[in-house]
Amino acid sequence: MTAFVLTVRCASRRGIVAAISGYLFEKGCNITDSAQFDDAETGRFFARITCAPETGTELEDLKEGFAPIAEEFGMEWGMHDTSERMKVIIMVSNFGHCLNDLLYRWRIGALPVDIVGVVSNHMTYQKLVVNHDLPFHHIKVTKENKPEAEARLMDVVTESGADLVVLARYMQILSDRLCKEMSGRIINIHHSFLPSFKGANPYKQAFQRGVKLIGATAHYVTADLDEGPIIEQDTVRVTHAQSPGDYVSLGRDVESQVLARAVHAHINRRSFLNDDKTVVFPASPDSYKSERMG
Repeated sequence: MTAFVLTVRCASRRGIVAAISGYLFEKGCNITDSAQFDDAETGRFFARITCAPETGTELEDLKEGFAPIAEEFGMEWGMHDTSERMKVIIMVSNFGHCLNDLLYRWRIGALPVDIVGVVSNHMTYQKLVVNHDLPFHHIKVTKENKPEAEARLMDVVTESGADLVVLARYMQILSDRLCKEMSGRIINIHHSFLPSFKGANPYKQAFQRGVKLIGATAHYVTADLDEGPIIEQDTVRVTHAQSPGDYVSLGRDVESQVLARAVHAHINRRSFLNDDKTVVFPASPDSYKSERMG
């Protein structure tokens, strides 16, 4: 059944919900799912509304009629067919657990996206990617060629029409310019030991310090390294009886799960930037089941 999703972000004021719901009613749409949040600290209003057109209303007609309402309230908004899939590029270096997890979820239908390419600064996963009938782009990065490498990356993004870039343990720092140009369209994953255990072997450092919780954080990429607005986090408990290898294994599992949930929130338009943080609406029951598959 056809369904549309409306996303709204604007300054908070009286009458927003009434205007939206009244308009959708007039257009013959039935609201099937609705989530909203009024942030008293920032003075902003956020909403995600799913509706079903019961009288044959077309998406373009619905968007055209909503534009004056959006202008009246100063909304940043979007309206999309829920069957429309985002185009995604995955970037990876030499750790493949997140890449493998995303490809598996995509293959079984648990991650409803169109993967339009995989970019890597190494050749490690070329065969894996090609075996999935996906384009593989090897873009070697050095100190000397970084501007040229990022230009090639942007060419891949532009030519593929990618809506989202997922850093699935891509171990290169993106330039400030690229972060600003792709603001809100790049998601990264890292362990949650930062800032305590930086550099090489963070899991070994954690083991040596007797850490009891291992976590992962998925966030939007900004010029502030590993400090962008957080989308999703999780932890797993460890004990003194476990080894550094156990820490690494558990860390990879939680990183994969957290990244998949963050991507799922973004592609389903449940995640909104709110200055240095995010508003992330919970998944509906059907979406949650899909997200937990595999």
